[in-house]
Amino acid sequence: MSEETGISIKKTTLWKFGTFLFLGLFVISLFTGGFGNILSGKSSVNGNVVAVPSNPTPTGVPSQPSQVSASVDDDAVLGNKDAPVTIIEFSDYQCPFCRKFWTETLPSIKTEYIDTGKAKLVYRDLPLTSIHPAAQPAAEAAECAREKGGDSAYFKMHDKIFQEQNKIDGGDPNNGPVRGTAQFGATELKQWAKDLGYDIGSCLDSGKYRNEIQKDLADATAAGGQGTPYFVINGKPLSGAQPFSAFKQVIDAELSG
Repeated sequence: MSEETGISIKKTTLWKFGTFLFLGLFVISLFTGGFGNILSGKSSVNGNVVAVPSNPTPTGVPSQPSQVSASVDDDAVLGNKDAPVTIIEFSDYQCPFCRKFWTETLPSIKTEYIDTGKAKLVYRDLPLTSIHPAAQPAAEAAECAREKGGDSAYFKMHDKIFQEQNKIDGGDPNNGPVRGTAQFGATELKQWAKDLGYDIGSCLDSGKYRNEIQKDLADATAAGGQGTPYFVINGKPLSGAQPFSAFKQVIDAELSG
């Protein structure tokens, strides 16, 4: 073996050793810093929220509190008003994630907890009008329906609005925000109420519930709501269109406490 050949072999061996060492360190880092967090349940993903900042919480800034204060005010209630668990939902009728909650999670909550008298849902408004111009008039329309037929009428209108949400925002195929005036969607809202048996024309035109909706928004902000949907369950905050399992964990803890 020549001296040149011997030097070549030593370099190759060193290169292979370095490669294996790097791969070994990379795998270890994945399980301790990356996959380790996921396996231990420390992932930062916690559901979809509209208008919540995407940047992580800076060092030294407190995370979401474990207990907040939010009242039911005088808003519509779904379920037994004396139920031991109160779920306050701050929502936006034009928010796609709010519709996701209504479609995918609320039915299970209703079946297991609301219909059995264990929990009640209080719907309050958090219209993000800068991106959802129809949210304010939609919220007012639901209040107008409630004026005609109580909480039952309110939730019929609530369901109808979420069912027809794509028509409120102009039917945009990309689900993008449609900007417009404060009365954007009023014609559709009046017709849907009429289909349910409620004439809300003069009520909606008067804007009599405008301040009521804005009070809900202020209360949501004071309770820590930064986006929609936002929930407060017996004082415990929960953000985003979370799966049923997330609600079940909080509700069961309240029922057993």
